[in-house]
Amino acid sequence: MRKTLKEIAELVEGEVVGDGSIIITGVSGIKEAVSGDITFVANPKYFPLIEKTGASAIITSREVETAPKPIIRTDNPSFAFAKIVSFAAPGEFKRPKGIHQTAVLGKGVSVGRDVSIGAYVVIEDNASVGDNTVIYPGCFVGHNTKIGNDCLIYANVSIRESITIGNSVIIHSGTVIGSDGFGFATIEGLHHKIPQVGIVEIGDDVEIGANVTIDRARFEKTVIGRGTKIDNLVQIAHNVVIGNDSIVVAQVGISGSTTVGNHVILAGQVGLVGHINIGDNVIVMAQSGVSKSIPAGTMSWGYPAKPVSHAKRVNAAVQSLPKLYDTVSQLKKKIEELEAKLKEK
Repeated sequence: MRKTLKEIAELVEGEVVGDGSIIITGVSGIKEAVSGDITFVANPKYFPLIEKTGASAIITSREVETAPKPIIRTDNPSFAFAKIVSFAAPGEFKRPKGIHQTAVLGKGVSVGRDVSIGAYVVIEDNASVGDNTVIYPGCFVGHNTKIGNDCLIYANVSIRESITIGNSVIIHSGTVIGSDGFGFATIEGLHHKIPQVGIVEIGDDVEIGANVTIDRARFEKTVIGRGTKIDNLVQIAHNVVIGNDSIVVAQVGISGSTTVGNHVILAGQVGLVGHINIGDNVIVMAQSGVSKSIPAGTMSWGYPAKPVSHAKRVNAAVQSLPKLYDTVSQLKKKIEELEAKLKEK
């Protein structure tokens, strides 16, 4: 890449403050950047690094008015920087071409235009793969599964039978879609497996991280809504329904038949019990244990999860317990002293 700062600002619809004629030749993080690089700062806690970075220019939010070096003011510096990275390195990742000779395709498999299927991929009978989809080596696609257009399935992903995956879906390595739900009937101390005969339905523009497991429904379907993004190491149980444009961060576990609304954020290591409803626009903070339904538009935290204002008060009280213990001990000692004096009288 070799562009003037002004040209880059036009690409991201930003406003240049400073010398727009300087030449930018690379992109980098704010701590690692050197002369010639452009970087970004989105979080206010990193604003002090503006003074220290070696970058030649910085993408900032609109709230930053001046800086010791040229800046591009934008509405969303993180997204603007992502556009620049894509522009600077459009062909960095190579995709496989065509269908590898070791791939195994069953009877009645439908393959769209410009599909890439890597080495040792197995696609079972009557499955279909949409146009421009890339399936990397070592993947498994079960019978009657449908994968949409423009999908990217990384190596060693397993997609079992009768699964539906929409368009522009990304699935990272090690993920399993459509594994059996965890269902057993216990009779006289023995656990008998309950058949899981439902499906999984993944909407358009979903991204699923590495080593995620999404279980098939006992009946009907487990659903991941359009635009939802799922981080690594997430477990989604049978008959769970997640709405559109939600964020599920690493190590979240969602128990069976729970419904999660649209635009929900489940932060790292959140656990949800089964058969509850999480409303639209809910935020559940990290390491929370959710045991009850949460109404729309609220923020929860803690174990068990509570409205965040109440949870903070509870946490503050817990932090005060050592001091409270000392106070109670002192009061107990004084009471014993007073009682002893009264007995003497």
